[in-house]
Amino acid sequence: MSPLRSYRRLLELVGAPYVAVAFVARVPLAMSQIGTLLLVAAETGSYGAGGAAAGTLAVANAVGSPVAGGLADRWGQRPVVLVQALLGAFGLVGIVAGATGGASTPALLGVAAFAGLALPQVGPLARVRWRPATADDPQQHRLVATAFSYEGAADEASFVLGPTVVGLLAALLDPAAALLAAAGMLAVFGTAFALHRTAPRGVGRDRRTASGPVLTAAVVVVMGAQLSLGALFGSVQTGTTVLATAAGQPGAAGLVHALLGIGSVIAAVGYASLPDRIGLPTRLLAAGAGLALLALPLLTVSSLPGVAVVILFLGLAVAPSMITSFTLAERVVPAARVGTAMTLLAGVTGLGYAAGSAVAGRLADAGEAGSLGSLPGHTAAFSVTVAAAFASLLVALAGARTLRRALEGAAGDEIPATTRRRAEPEACTGADAR
Repeated sequence: MSPLRSYRRLLELVGAPYVAVAFVARVPLAMSQIGTLLLVAAETGSYGAGGAAAGTLAVANAVGSPVAGGLADRWGQRPVVLVQALLGAFGLVGIVAGATGGASTPALLGVAAFAGLALPQVGPLARVRWRPATADDPQQHRLVATAFSYEGAADEASFVLGPTVVGLLAALLDPAAALLAAAGMLAVFGTAFALHRTAPRGVGRDRRTASGPVLTAAVVVVMGAQLSLGALFGSVQTGTTVLATAAGQPGAAGLVHALLGIGSVIAAVGYASLPDRIGLPTRLLAAGAGLALLALPLLTVSSLPGVAVVILFLGLAVAPSMITSFTLAERVVPAARVGTAMTLLAGVTGLGYAAGSAVAGRLADAGEAGSLGSLPGHTAAFSVTVAAAFASLLVALAGARTLRRALEGAAGDEIPATTRRRAEPEACTGADAR
């Protein structure tokens, strides 16, 4: 089955409206962090307070996402995502109310933490839906692989679109309008995503189907890959911001950083064309090598056009790494724990982002202050990017054998019939899906 036919078949199974809803529902998460940063910084006059609020939201989301994923595995996505969507929207409105109402910084951090805990990770949860949605198709293996390629592209596109929407609304109106728009989108499209017929049921109180480890050696390997990738994201954004500010064009940082997502979207769409004979451990290794090779030029660039070209090409290795990691996790964990695994990887990526941004920021400050000799601040920040890329490669090398063994074991396991029935979408049989 060709990639084009696979994409067409996926649309037939779930419907084009679902694809649109699932995409828009993930954009508020992409808007929330930068929207919080801009709003709190503008209202308090402190970039430190804005950064602290945005960082608190991101870390809280990284911590809360696996918990929500586990609850969704147990009780189904409908009730869990519905509550998350409504509470998340409420939390974003709370940030606006607190910031514009003159709330103290500790109070703003508390509201940001609440919002972060509540915001749903729609992308990882959407990945969970594809296997049951394609269960009755003889080409399920190819369809799920294509679906994961699409989800990788959709995630990257949302993290390009989200900050762009925030920037436009902040420029035309104010930062508060951007967060309120995110809250409205989450309430409407998050609710629609939660209630869609593809939402999987949970396993409930059936301990036989709910049991099974998630933190296996193979999952730890892909967590390491995602942690490295998150650190790459955070450090790239920091280094780009430092270089753009030094060039007197701080507003260009977002546009340059968006190129990483654009390159990643291009690669994600093409990922579905890879032949099955190229195994997942090999793909993760190739993606890690690509990240390491394409990140190295960041240590030599000194202009915005130069860094823009490098970041665009670096994005071509980002999507293959992310798609492969999520696909590996989906393959090696028990069927009833896939939601937990998907959200766990998303949370680890967020933690990596925060760590990479923080370390790169400190090194950039040291470079700007002359503490690192003649090393410019942006180069110091980009050194974290290069280190993260090589860490991704090392993780793939060290974990290749572990991943192969886990995949061989998963291929030999049969999913119990009770799990298969419970994992099917609510009110959506194979015939209904078609």
